[in-house]
Amino acid sequence: MNTRLHVEHPVTELVTGIDLVEQMIRVAYGEARDQQEDVKLTGWAVESRVYAEDPYRNFLPSIGRLSAYRRRPNRAPTESRCATTPA
Repeated sequence: MNTRLHVEHPVTELVTGIDLVEQMIRVAYGEARDQQEDVKLTGWAVESRVYAEDPYRNFLPSIGRLSAYRRRPNRAPTESRCATTPA
């Protein structure tokens, strides 16, 4: 069992309405947790991350400031375009 709270936990909280941090604290104090059959999914949520890699430096992470974001209409989010300025 992986007992760590993953960075994506807000997505789970949005579709279940369950505060996962609160649940972890309750379990740590020996309290009962919600059972799987009690968890109801409502709606959907998406989390994305924007990161930059420099192809001229063997794709090392490249820091900077996100200066523009343009989602292409009727395209998958992976086909969006971003522009950055140096840090």
